[in-house]
Amino acid sequence: MGISLVSRAGRNAPPSAAVLTTALSGLSGPSRRQLLAGAAGLALAPWGVGWGEARAQELRYFRIGTGTTSGTYFPIGGLIANAISNPPGSRPCDRGGSCGIPGLIVVAQATNGSVENIELLRSGAVEAGLAQADVAYWAYSGTGSYLGKPPFEGLRSLGMLYAEAIQVVVRSDGFIDRMADLKGRNISLGEEGSGTLVEARLILDAYGLSESTITPQYLKPGTAADRLAKGELDGFFMVGGTPVAAVSDVAARVPIRLIPIDGEPAARLRRGLRFYLDSEIPAEAYPGTAPTPTLSLGAELLVRADRDPELIYGVVKALWHENTRRILAEGHPKGRSFDPAKAATDVAIPLHPGAERYYREAGLLGDAANETNARAPSVAPAKP
Repeated sequence: MGISLVSRAGRNAPPSAAVLTTALSGLSGPSRRQLLAGAAGLALAPWGVGWGEARAQELRYFRIGTGTTSGTYFPIGGLIANAISNPPGSRPCDRGGSCGIPGLIVVAQATNGSVENIELLRSGAVEAGLAQADVAYWAYSGTGSYLGKPPFEGLRSLGMLYAEAIQVVVRSDGFIDRMADLKGRNISLGEEGSGTLVEARLILDAYGLSESTITPQYLKPGTAADRLAKGELDGFFMVGGTPVAAVSDVAARVPIRLIPIDGEPAARLRRGLRFYLDSEIPAEAYPGTAPTPTLSLGAELLVRADRDPELIYGVVKALWHENTRRILAEGHPKGRSFDPAKAATDVAIPLHPGAERYYREAGLLGDAANETNARAPSVAPAKP
């Protein structure tokens, strides 16, 4: 049973009952009941005492840095954690139970997003983390937004999971129809440590805007959505797989529109940054919204290169098991787009050896496998 945590777990500490209750408070229906059942067993267990030495040795914890609770990384991370966990006493895989690694308990940990997750990986505070492809590449190579910082050469990918769209959300009655209309407006660019803030700065720069030409705010998605609904904010940036909870929330309260990211500025970004893809947010992705052209980029699951290859092989094998695919597809709309055939070929940084072994055995890698074809971006992020 995987656990989703709102607060950060200690290095070796199991989650407390209070933290588990907080983490599960936003869930409802069967998912909440299933996680509560598992959490109750975990929280009531006498951690480190009474399990017996052999049982204690069987348990391993694996923390995944995700994102804010109102974004996409957190629910996706929770689904992954649930799917690849396999604590003692779990129902066998062939009987509809966990197909994860025996004795592994996976924790989905709420964070600020891509940038913070990479720093948590660098320090060893988590075992894995979700991040946008461009942020992963810049951290690995010491370029872009990481220029002047030591390259994180020990960063590795487990695969690209899905594409996430750059979304600029405004009220329908706010007289903002295009990017140029953001000038002079009160706009949230995302909080520090988030991949959203990285992309917002890039997009503003591409359209001839900057943090000095708007009134910037640096808010969590949920806070930004609430202030937009109250008329205290003119718009906010969000990067995530649609539908994003924060955007759905504000769309249920007031009419919204999504601002197109297209034209020559978008084309210039695509030419300079291989991570960007043309995409379209479909009509009614949020109530009342029209089809909206934008840019998207891959969300990758990252680990450190020094993680045990056998463990990582097992994690990736469990991630792409057909039972996991079903859990993801039923748990979140973006879960339906997970595709192992694309996961290994669209990565921004080298695969971990354990992941490479899985993809090779599955016939998903060619002779030139694990040669990162990333080139240094010719467009650097706008400076804060």
